[in-house]
Amino acid sequence: MTDVAIKRALLSVSDKTGIVELAGRLAKTGVELVSTGGTARALRDAGLDVRDVSDLTGFPEMMDGRVKTLHPMVHGGLLAVRDDPDHAAAMEAHDIGAIDLVIVNLYPFVNTVASGADRDTIIENIDIGGPSMVRSSAKNHAYVTIVTDPGDYSELYDELAEHNGATTLAFRRRMAAKAFAATAAYDSAISSWFAFADQGAQFPEALTVATNLGNTLRYGENPHQQAALYLPAGPASPGVPQAEQVQGKELSYNNLNDADAALGLAAEFPADKPAIVIVKHANPCGVAVADTLLEAWQRALACDSVSAFGGIVASNVALDGPTAEAITQIFTEVVIAPGADDAAREAFAKKKNLRLLMLDDLPDPARPGLEMKSIAGGMLLQSRDNGVVGESDLKVVTKRAPTDQEIADALFAWKVAKHVKSNAIVYAKDGVTAGIGAGQMNRRDSSRIAAVRAREAAEAAGWDEPHTKGSAVASDAFFPFADGLLSAVEAGATMVIQPGGSMRDEEVIAAADEAGIAMVFTAMRHFRH
Repeated sequence: MTDVAIKRALLSVSDKTGIVELAGRLAKTGVELVSTGGTARALRDAGLDVRDVSDLTGFPEMMDGRVKTLHPMVHGGLLAVRDDPDHAAAMEAHDIGAIDLVIVNLYPFVNTVASGADRDTIIENIDIGGPSMVRSSAKNHAYVTIVTDPGDYSELYDELAEHNGATTLAFRRRMAAKAFAATAAYDSAISSWFAFADQGAQFPEALTVATNLGNTLRYGENPHQQAALYLPAGPASPGVPQAEQVQGKELSYNNLNDADAALGLAAEFPADKPAIVIVKHANPCGVAVADTLLEAWQRALACDSVSAFGGIVASNVALDGPTAEAITQIFTEVVIAPGADDAAREAFAKKKNLRLLMLDDLPDPARPGLEMKSIAGGMLLQSRDNGVVGESDLKVVTKRAPTDQEIADALFAWKVAKHVKSNAIVYAKDGVTAGIGAGQMNRRDSSRIAAVRAREAAEAAGWDEPHTKGSAVASDAFFPFADGLLSAVEAGATMVIQPGGSMRDEEVIAAADEAGIAMVFTAMRHFRH
């Protein structure tokens, strides 16, 4: 079986985009139209001759439309193997006519949930007959054409025109694959709603995730790896995939990953004070808040201008011209922000390869959600790290209490450390990172690396001393030994913020007291692997 001529079509759609035009084109070529409920009314209102599915089945639509297509006269016409003698005999004996084309899309379950509808309304928007017809048609794609996406109507027109009112097996196979993906995503949304929203499960016994291909990427982390971007099938929080790319080359796998890291940290800072985040290889290398965005950029860049080369820049406020001009003075891969004025866009336009991404809103750092990671033989699933620590959560454990300025610096450093790969050490002073140590196998080395970065920044800027002098230092997890803390003291830190909880907490506290610095515990850690 190759080409199948379209003689009878069944149309039953929730999304009526383009359905009248499609039905009109089919009718002009002599295709018999069979339809249901609201779709039939829309076609008749357009002056088309339509046969009700109840006329086909001999039964009226009943139970508020719950039962209309679940009938052998429909599914026999969809599932029959037409060149099988037994199937052909059954069709003749029961007067079952073949259905060659099915145009179906499903009740808007996801949109109904997103609208905040009550439970009964949500349940009523679980489609039963639609998925059944889609699956029957897709299974029997050797004989039946199934189209579930209005975006494919134009391709259907071309197919019918090119093949004299018939469809090819290759086309039907592609549409069948898309149809099964559509019902799988639909069932996934229903299953997720039942598990999370209706039953309140944290980790359901079975978890399905529905996504749609956004676009394929040039390659993955390395040129020999293939990659693609997938988007949630339903509503999504604002993020890098939802941003408008104003200019620049195609985003790579690493661009997307790094931009996500930069945007996530920028979103931690409220819009009442401009913030700039510079990320390299998914780790912050400079973060600052200031009275102006340009000042925030200058201070963030000064933290580690070497690593910033070829980095990703994120802002928590709309970009202005002076800041954009300054950013373009160094090689930058991606800039992402909630808007940009005309002067900023004009400045960036001079760097044609720079990717400029604009968002309407920043993601909510406190939003709930799940994170998934594949490992050999399984998947790891955890809730997002949306933990927040405020001043009232801090426990002073040293003899010396911190000053107000030290507390402000410590909380700033803590926000940044949450987004730094473990083991993470972050020095900060006056709303600017002074040195960042990331991804080391022990905390002492992270402390030392961060101090080295601070000394190099001071030398490059011509400062008298590194900004770790008089700084607060954040550790994403407890100090297992006093050596990491002593490294911070040696770098000039006067305040430490860390989770606490080590067997040697008393030893670490004693070392802090001996050095005369202040230390607070958060009782929350921020490992990031």
